[in-house]
Amino acid sequence: MKKTTIASLIGLAFSTPTFATENINLDEVIVTASRTPQLRESAIADVTVIDAEEIQRTGQSTLVELLARQPGIEITSSGGAGTISSIFMRGTNSGHVVVLIDGLRIDSATLGSTALENIPIGQIDRIEILRGPASSLYGQDAIGGVIQIFTKKNSGDVKFNANLGYGSYNTKRADAGVSGNIRDTRFALNVSSLNTNSFSAIDTKNKDYNDNDANRNLAFSVNVTHVIESGHEIGFQFLHSDGRVHFDNANNFSNFDSYSDSKQYSCALFSNNQFTDFWLSKVRIGQGTDESRTFDQSSVVGGDFYKTSQFQLNWQNDFKLSVGVLTLLYDGLYQKVQSNSVSYIVKTRDNDGFVANYLLDYNAHSLQVSARHDSNSQFGSHNTGSLGYGYKINPNWRATASYGTAFKAPTFNDLYWPFKDYGIYGSYSGNPNLKPEQSRNIEASLRYQDIDTTLSATAFHNSVDNLIALNNQFTARPVNINKATINGLSLSTSQRLGNLNLGGSFDLLSPKDDKTDKLLVRRANRHTSANVSYFFGDWRLGIEAIASSIRFNDATNQHSLAGYGLLNATIDYKLSKDWSVQTRFNNILDKKYALGLDFGGEAYSTPRANIFVNIRYQPD
Repeated sequence: MKKTTIASLIGLAFSTPTFATENINLDEVIVTASRTPQLRESAIADVTVIDAEEIQRTGQSTLVELLARQPGIEITSSGGAGTISSIFMRGTNSGHVVVLIDGLRIDSATLGSTALENIPIGQIDRIEILRGPASSLYGQDAIGGVIQIFTKKNSGDVKFNANLGYGSYNTKRADAGVSGNIRDTRFALNVSSLNTNSFSAIDTKNKDYNDNDANRNLAFSVNVTHVIESGHEIGFQFLHSDGRVHFDNANNFSNFDSYSDSKQYSCALFSNNQFTDFWLSKVRIGQGTDESRTFDQSSVVGGDFYKTSQFQLNWQNDFKLSVGVLTLLYDGLYQKVQSNSVSYIVKTRDNDGFVANYLLDYNAHSLQVSARHDSNSQFGSHNTGSLGYGYKINPNWRATASYGTAFKAPTFNDLYWPFKDYGIYGSYSGNPNLKPEQSRNIEASLRYQDIDTTLSATAFHNSVDNLIALNNQFTARPVNINKATINGLSLSTSQRLGNLNLGGSFDLLSPKDDKTDKLLVRRANRHTSANVSYFFGDWRLGIEAIASSIRFNDATNQHSLAGYGLLNATIDYKLSKDWSVQTRFNNILDKKYALGLDFGGEAYSTPRANIFVNIRYQPD
């Protein structure tokens, strides 16, 4: 078995590569695939890592834009920056992805998804994307996968960093931070701001919709860790995001300025203790909050207010055995919802999760076995599990196979939303008779990796029972579809040829409702991306292409969304050792496309050809 200790892996897990190199890191460490540090090359699960260097290299201004270029992910939005966005991972629903910030949930228990549009990219150091069922590790909602976001942390000696950007639609971005070590204390303080005039959220000549729908976001984060003695540390993490976005609303019959104020924050205290050479204990207690207040013609006085508070307690124990690592974990979650416009019959629920995970990496063999028992105050008990095996055929080629189960409990809105009539646009009401969704997934992969090349092919079959979806777009009510089946093949590659770097991915999906044989809403059969970059001297040139096939905006497949293709480019120039400037060109061909329709059948707008320029100060 490899001799890397758990403690040393924890130290490696958050290391950051140097700027302007795109070497494949054969010793990269991840934590999301097993909730314990492990070498990425030994992971059985399908995992993508987006490190700080890649975030800077792409030049994206929002998290939604960054995720849209990743394998296995499709994004829809209801307008420009800050508007409601949904993520579909491997063809599953938008509520089938667990999003964590430094280990904490911040999703809305009423909507059942996370407001990705409100998470500022300027606060992010690293992202790990786990594709496939993960309820045996993370509990409810992890049918499609997990996205774990790590905020910026310390970087050795005390250093300052800053970023300023300006672009089309009067978009302004500013980030600044300071981080470092003072004796036994590591700290990082970061603040970020994004403001844009954007464009009209709905693509129409209707005078009620022809105004620009602006967005602003201000966020800051604090991370502090103090080493008490060797092997023992305590810490504090905090992230706060405050935003406002204007939007177009089908319910407004005059030129009413609709907007929504949002707040998200996560706060945690943690303690990591290496009690013995073979026992590492980690305790984390925290709270994640999602809050919104919406103002439009149908709002109550003071705006429609919704708030989800999630109190979380995790106690994880990693035991290094003579062969492998055993993890035993308690995962406690208490959810509370509040609203001034909706009277929910049930406003709280709690969940106790108990996890056992065994991880083995021995010579050419890898094994991961996990089981979880969830006791939920609303839905009773749920048991999930997974089994994965990997075999290293030779130093470069590796094959894996796995089976896993997952589940999603209905949201508060699914169950208890009171009947509401939206006039000519239909009605919506909850359904207290809903059953939890359950899934069974089997997959196999073949991977190749050396210092210059990666290749990956993953085939999967995911069967979802009791899938929750709206029965009819006009008289909308969530119902349990008998069954949905998602078959898929995901291909990805990267290649370094001297100063030339190539990369790309291709996803082939068949996400269908078994009863109607129709495609699931807003999911494409084919989605692909490709990128090329070239370094010479202090310059870097990059080209990126993204394409998607036809999708449908409704369950009956009556309202289609045309396929599209986009071409983007970046130019980077290193002014000095610590200063650099980047120009990003988006949608160079000025393509008009839509990712969704509103209740009135109007297409949500997407950005046309635009440009954004960043200047960055980042000491090595």
